[in-house]
Amino acid sequence: MRSLALGLFCLLCCDAVRVEHRDRRRPRPSVLSRGRNDLGVQSNSVESLCKGKPLDFVFIIDSSRSVRPSDYEKVKLFITNILAFLDVGPEATRVGLLQYGSVVQNEFSLNTYSRKADVERAVKAMDHLATGTMTGLAIQYTMETAFTEPEGARPTDMHIPRIAMIVTDGRPQDTVEEVAAQARQAGIQIFAIGVGRVDMNTLRAIGSEPHSEHVYLVANFSQIETLTSVFQSNLCGGIDYCDLGNHGCQHDCVSSPESYICRCTRGYVLNLDGKTCSKLDPCSLGNHGCEHDCVNTEDTFVCRCREGYKLRPDNRTCKKDLLYASCCFGKLDLCGDGVMDLVFVIDGSKSLGPANFELVKQFVNGIVDSLDVSGTGTHVGLLQYSTKVRTEFTLGQYTSGRDINRAVTRMQYMGRGSMTGAALHHMFEYSFSAKEGARPDIPRVSIVFTDGRSQDDVSKWATKAKDAGITIYALGVGKAIEEELREIASEPDDKHLYYAEDFSNMGGITDKLKSRICKEKPSPQEMCKCENVTLFQRQVNEQLRRLTQNNILYSPVVVCIL
Repeated sequence: MRSLALGLFCLLCCDAVRVEHRDRRRPRPSVLSRGRNDLGVQSNSVESLCKGKPLDFVFIIDSSRSVRPSDYEKVKLFITNILAFLDVGPEATRVGLLQYGSVVQNEFSLNTYSRKADVERAVKAMDHLATGTMTGLAIQYTMETAFTEPEGARPTDMHIPRIAMIVTDGRPQDTVEEVAAQARQAGIQIFAIGVGRVDMNTLRAIGSEPHSEHVYLVANFSQIETLTSVFQSNLCGGIDYCDLGNHGCQHDCVSSPESYICRCTRGYVLNLDGKTCSKLDPCSLGNHGCEHDCVNTEDTFVCRCREGYKLRPDNRTCKKDLLYASCCFGKLDLCGDGVMDLVFVIDGSKSLGPANFELVKQFVNGIVDSLDVSGTGTHVGLLQYSTKVRTEFTLGQYTSGRDINRAVTRMQYMGRGSMTGAALHHMFEYSFSAKEGARPDIPRVSIVFTDGRSQDDVSKWATKAKDAGITIYALGVGKAIEEELREIASEPDDKHLYYAEDFSNMGGITDKLKSRICKEKPSPQEMCKCENVTLFQRQVNEQLRRLTQNNILYSPVVVCIL
């Protein structure tokens, strides 16, 4: 707001200058040229601000009939003012421009001009289209054509920021959300400028995040010049290379003035490639001292004992758990008699991000921990999907929850498109086949997780799966589409569809899903009133001993109350 107020103040002052000198018939200077005349020191810093910061920069201009001819000229002046602080050149910033109405018209490509003066002349020579408002079509052209190497965009491995600045004054006649998301995922940083009665939600759907730095709305075209100083700071004051989306860091990307570095989350170390991370594995070092099992935690390890034992005060060795022995309760089956064949279908698309993918893996393991996984109990399989579908493990591959937990932890994030329909097809055709371990007459359940709109149809294969007797739970987070979730989920929706606004709220989904699939876990006290049971056991065993002595029974029997 401070930058906008300063820009508006400059605009009003410059109008006063224009009135004062009207009789002298001096040509009207732009905002930036007036700044160079009046504030020499500041202008030097402005002009040098983008030096050494090459960009591939494409203007996307709304040329619809709702833009009046006089306002169209103001847009051209705004573009010229932005060009004033860009270092235009083949090895510096390359500039392209397209305008759109009912169709997209490419005025010049990134490799058309190598001098700023030529670009400015081309901008001044543009003609107003005065037709419709196909904003989504223009964004699609920008992504698929304008930012390609034949059109002058530099290869992505050069890490040259790709910037698109869209100026629009009305509601699009086509959809923008999906194509804008695809453009951002492709590494294009989008600035969205709305003029007049533009819907702010539409601008947010177009612009990159954070929206406070990429989305702007002004009342009319006369005020658009006030944004010039804002973009001087955003474009030249420092590019966030991590926001460009092509850094390749498995966990966290940290921007530096001229590049970026990759960092790993707690409990991981950076590999030699400088991008991927490996989990710290202190248990593998062999010096943990655990008598039974060593379990890695986030940044260290803990010792755990097998069933029927408990940890001694040294937190390393184990001893018999007498309470366990006397009560004779084994592993509690949280699902009671609910043996099932369960297949997870997990979204591994680029929009998820590596950090959130780790949260999804934790979510899966949380569900698995509540199941009675065994050879005769519940079996679990898992698919991960992105542009393609990958079977991480089949229903018949593991027969213990621990093995499944390890397999989930080892999963590698795919990080590309979002073909949910293809994943449902694979789940229906292959995952529940006898070849992959599905059993006859065992309930078949699938948990489908997604965080955004599918790039293919989901209804066909979801319907086929449900018609074949597969119960589907649909879990959506963030930008997941409610209509798609309903098409995927079994009926009724209130029992099979779950949604959370962000990944921090996934715990609520986990708890609800467990309560649907499994019964509440009874406490040991409810399962076995141990003091009374122990006393009863002693009495019964004593009676059995006496009966044996009297030759009524052939051998003593130890009674264990379940």
